[in-house]
This record gives sequence, C-alpha cells and structure tokens, in this order.
Amino acid sequence: MDGIGIGELPDASRYGDQDSNTVGNIVRRVPLTIPTLRALGLGRVAPLGEAKSVLGTAAISAGSPVNVVAAAVGRMAEASPGKDSVTGHWEMMGIVLDRPFPVFPNGFSAEIIEAFSRATRRDVLGNKAASGTQIIDELGPEHLRTGALIVYTSADSVFQIAAHEQVVPVPELYRACEIAYKLVAEGLGVGRVIARPFVGTPGHFMRTANRRDFALKPPAETLLDRVTAASLPVVAIGKIEDLFAARGITQAVHTTSDDEGMTEVEHAMAQVDRGFIFANLVDFDTQYGHRNDVDGYARNLERFDVRLSRLLPQLRGNDLLVVTADHGNDPTTPSTDHSREYVPLLVTGRQVRAGADLGTRSTFADLGQTLAEIFGVGPLAHGTSFLHEITT
Repeated sequence: MDGIGIGELPDASRYGDQDSNTVGNIVRRVPLTIPTLRALGLGRVAPLGEAKSVLGTAAISAGSPVNVVAAAVGRMAEASPGKDSVTGHWEMMGIVLDRPFPVFPNGFSAEIIEAFSRATRRDVLGNKAASGTQIIDELGPEHLRTGALIVYTSADSVFQIAAHEQVVPVPELYRACEIAYKLVAEGLGVGRVIARPFVGTPGHFMRTANRRDFALKPPAETLLDRVTAASLPVVAIGKIEDLFAARGITQAVHTTSDDEGMTEVEHAMAQVDRGFIFANLVDFDTQYGHRNDVDGYARNLERFDVRLSRLLPQLRGNDLLVVTADHGNDPTTPSTDHSREYVPLLVTGRQVRAGADLGTRSTFADLGQTLAEIFGVGPLAHGTSFLHEITT
C-alpha cells in the first residue's frame, strides 16, 4: 500500500513530519469500515477507533469481533535516510542506504535546465518544488500555448516532467525522461525521473495512468536478484518494475488503478506455483496522499479492504501474504509530500502463527531477509529474519 504510514518515526522532525500519522489522522476525521484489515490486526499498530460495522467475508466470518487477529502483526521503521518510494522499496528488498538521495528544494541549476532544453528541443517551465496537480493548474495553460515542458521536483529526490498528451505525445515525453535520466540520475544521483502526462483543459486538467518512473539501478544485490537467480519467477505489479530499473524481474504488469492491481495479484496467484509476487498499489499515494484528499484516501482504504477479503480465501496451504507500505503520505497535514513514518507489517497464511507479535522492526530489510530465508536464497546483507517468530 504505497504511502500508508502509521505514525511518525523518532527522527520525523528532521524531515518536517512531526505529528504525521497517515492512518491515525485519517481515522480521526473519517470513520473507516475496514473489517478485513482490522481482523488482520492493523488496530494493534494503528489507532483505528471504533468499528462502524463488521462485514462477513469468506475469510472472516460475519459478526467476528474486530480484535480477532488472523495474522502476525508488527510495524517497521526505515533505517535508510529519506522517505521516498525508491528508498522504501529498496530497503524492503535488502538495501539500506547510508546517505539520502540528493534533493533540490530550490529547483535544478540553470546549467542542467539548459542542457535538458537543448537536448529535448523544448523550452522549460517551472523548475521548482511544487505539488504535481497544482503546478499543472498553474502552468498548464502556458504549456498548451508554448509546448514548453513543465519541470518540477518535491521533497523527494525526483525530476518530474509534466506534459499534455495532445501537446507532447507520451513516447516523446518518455524520451525526454531518458534525457533527464542521463543528466540528473546518472549525473547527480537523483533517485528518479518521473513522466507525468496529463489531459484536459485549463481548470480541468487531469493526470493520466501513463505515468512512468525512471529510477536508478539498485547499487547492490536485492532479494529480487537472488530469487530470479534461483530460477524462480518474480512478478512485478504496478510500478515495481520501474523502481528496480527492471532488474531481478521475470514478468512485469503495469496497472492503471489499485483495483486493477489487486486483479493482477489474483491472476498471478492463479498462475504462479512457487515464486514472488510483488505489487505496489500507488493510488493511495498519488491520487489521495499528494492531493491531501482525506475522504478519497479513506474510501480507497475501504475498497482495498473489500478486495483483500476476496483475496485471502485464495491463499493455498503454503502461501504467505504480507501487507505493508514504503513510507507515509498524511493527507491531513499542510504538506503534499511523503511523510517519515512507521509502516504496518501484517503477515498471514495458513502456516503463520496467528496473533504473533512482531514488535517494532528496526529496518524494512527484516522483511526481505525473512523472504530470503523462505525462498532459501539468503542471507541478504541487511535485516533480521522473523520467520521463526511467525511459524506455527
């Protein structure tokens, strides 16, 4: 669940994220009907308040009390500095960074922008830190008139390029991102270049599902590399392929919504006998977190909860399902950026000891180390396996 934080980390104030609590602050404003996540124990690590109702599902019988825990439960702290998607996903797969990716709160240098403009043969608008939706509202009309590319960044290490699909065709936008990648990713160590295509008219612009991330290659071996080297399939759903620069992946499926992402998870579960299915549900983050849409965030959690209730009965006897996140993105704070938070760790399956307390893990890499032990491809360089804590 991209951006589902459950409370500020001890160093959150260094990032301007004191008092951030994505789930907790949403619950304070909008009551949530999430019986499946409650039954899996989310309420043990996040303040969920009183349940509005408990719905019967194939996995959780009707009328079950919300304190029934059908999973091992804990929370994870991020050991790496930073709070972006690349850092979080890499750490889950065994890479702990010793320094953060560079950020550019005042925009990129004139030299970089000039080189980018020359190579793309288009002028540049923006070049500042901004909300993605706000900057296309602000600069979109001028972009339509001039064809200049909208360049912006955020609190994360990103170089983002927005363009209207009828002004700059998507393939051309991707080529512009490849140019920017050489300049700022390979040249400056920026974590990601992101294509942000949009459509519509002034006052009614809308970003499309043709977003694409161009991330740095992981600097060391990841769990994905180990699993594919063992001739096991790794199915990447959503933006996972982009975050790992397509490395260590045998099959990639890009999606246009979280609902489609869950459908692809179900398809992969039906097709893969033994292997690793890694899905990112990005709507929490892009559609609701960055837009400070509290109600939309809450409704998306409820939609995910319904889909999760459908998925749980499909788990086979030796399957393991993990529900977690890569960072926070509290929609109730003035910031529209990610937040430095703990993330939930919900682990379920027929061989999992229900109710096991996984406590507070000191690094996301504990998850990767546990999966490495399960697949017999460990140990990884970082993390402590909790496999012995969850097995029956």
